Amino acid sequence: MNQGRIPPQALDFEEAILGALLIDGRAPEKVLDILSTESFYKHAHQLIFKAILELYTSNQPVDLLSVSKRLREKNEIQQVGTEAYIIELTNKVSSSARIDYHARVVVQKFVQRQIIENSARLIDLAYQEKSDVFDLLETAYADLNQVSEISVKPQEHSLRTLIDPQIEKAMKIQRGEIMPGIPTPFYRLTSKMGGWRESELIILAARPSMGKTALAIKYANHSARLGNPTVIFSLEMSKEQLTNRIISSESRLEGDKFTNTGLTPSEAETAYKSMKVFKEINLYIDDTPAISIEAFKINAKRMKSKLGIKLIVIDYLQLMRAGNAKGNREQEISKISSGIKQVAKELNIPIIALSQLSRSVEAQGGHKRPMLSHLRESGAIEQDADVVQFLYRPEYYGLDNWGEDYNGENTDGQAEYIVAKNRNGGLARNRIGFEGKYTNFYDLEEPQLNNLDLPIDDFNQDQNPF
Repeated sequence: MNQGRIPPQALDFEEAILGALLIDGRAPEKVLDILSTESFYKHAHQLIFKAILELYTSNQPVDLLSVSKRLREKNEIQQVGTEAYIIELTNKVSSSARIDYHARVVVQKFVQRQIIENSARLIDLAYQEKSDVFDLLETAYADLNQVSEISVKPQEHSLRTLIDPQIEKAMKIQRGEIMPGIPTPFYRLTSKMGGWRESELIILAARPSMGKTALAIKYANHSARLGNPTVIFSLEMSKEQLTNRIISSESRLEGDKFTNTGLTPSEAETAYKSMKVFKEINLYIDDTPAISIEAFKINAKRMKSKLGIKLIVIDYLQLMRAGNAKGNREQEISKISSGIKQVAKELNIPIIALSQLSRSVEAQGGHKRPMLSHLRESGAIEQDADVVQFLYRPEYYGLDNWGEDYNGENTDGQAEYIVAKNRNGGLARNRIGFEGKYTNFYDLEEPQLNNLDLPIDDFNQDQNPF
């Protein structure tokens, strides 16, 4: 298929790198974080580099004699050729001054070879009649993601360069010049948490039919209205269904009118007027079904680059796939949650991921408020999350009053958000309004009110604190 073409390579640069590593004990520090054994094209060079790497990581000297000795001990000296060849490598360079440039060239050639190899494998699979096209796409996504991460070099930053900018940022927050995060539609929640903060993974969890999709839509709409390009990855609903939800909530028209009875001319006019603002804001929907974590990473990076996305909402985590991952469902969910957190950190934006809660919530007695132990299928979700927020509606369980909380008021048309984990701040819970026929949540408080947040104990304990 390559028609006799030689794969991309840079043998002279490989020789220069190895020679520099053999004559300069400080050279490994410059390149070992971006080079791997597989980066080298020539097998003999792979063996020499591997011996250098083993000596360096075990705090042994790296020089001509020690590397030759390690290759003899492993019976690999004959595969290299002779010790004379290793000596010859040291004559190729006089210093390690250009080793970082040489390393980047070698990595570039390695990436090219990987792309060629992956493409050839995909072509072979595509020719097979029994190949599933979605498996092929999954493989392509995974290969592209793997290749894109090959040459990522860690970035170290001196603390002294970070101190002043962070203090200045905190001062601007205090003066009201900037917000610590993207504001939420709920005054008390924003004042307590500072909003959705950069690089954070926020888990919004609830039992089915509790209204978490409606709440997530509320968060996304509010973000977009404030000028933050926002995208909803809707794995459960189609783009049309999600759009109907948004129109119903914004125009105060019952959702049934968009799926069953239809709209009268006057109702259509109301809908058009209420949605006028959405013609001017940047809210996007990606309704790819059962999207894989690899595909999500690629799409998120593209949207960040092309659209300037500032907030991502995923509905919902358990409907994602972990590509070709092997293992049980818990391991798969673990890979998905860590992958989402990785994207949030890499793109430096908050990601709100919806999650199902286990049935054990309903098995407990009393008020049936959720706890961290109810997160479904994986403790990794709690571990990876910076914030865990639960949504709770007593009405769902037939409870008509709040008991001792909120002075025992009626629960009709009310819900509660519960911030059960906040890695970078305090915990909180408070009531919000809920309009079921419009699938809409709204703030019960005005900004000038100064009601105190209800106390919350340690949510990491299995004992319910309420």
